[in-house]
Amino acid sequence: MQTFYRYLIPGMWACWWVYWWVSSRTAKATARNESLSSRLIYLLPLVASIYLLVAHDVPIEILNERFVPRTAWTFGLGSALTGLGLLFTVWARRHIGTNWSATVTIKDGHELVTTGPYAIVRHPIYTGLLLAVIGTALAIAEWRAILAIALALVSFVRKLRVEERWMREQFGDRYRAYSQRTDALVPFVW
Repeated sequence: MQTFYRYLIPGMWACWWVYWWVSSRTAKATARNESLSSRLIYLLPLVASIYLLVAHDVPIEILNERFVPRTAWTFGLGSALTGLGLLFTVWARRHIGTNWSATVTIKDGHELVTTGPYAIVRHPIYTGLLLAVIGTALAIAEWRAILAIALALVSFVRKLRVEERWMREQFGDRYRAYSQRTDALVPFVW
């Protein structure tokens, strides 16, 4: 049972990563791509977040302390949130189809997708990833994981702001209307 607990969440993330990599091969050609410097602004905090989630020990000792006791209950809830978040991203990725890109881009023949998970939030992939990071953090139950949540949130907010600007430029009033009826990241909150 110890092995199951040790590998459950990394296994979910690994399966998600493989799916994401395979799915990325079906995207449309890119018509407009953001600069490397723009990408680095959100990639660096995301990389730091990933490091904090996968490291077993970080050099700042207080970050290795627990914010809640590690119990079967916290691990189970964390695992469930991780799984739900990752599944939500897969639903969003499948729904957006060939318009998807890992970076901020405009695709050839880019379509504005507003149905499925995109009717719930404008950025369901970030919502799902954030939920998965929160779940993983709860399962880890150490302060480093709380910092990982904050860094992931900073990364996603930066990236979605760039995407929002590009979508308004590309789709104009259609995107503005979509933005008014659909929250960006958290339903009924923001």
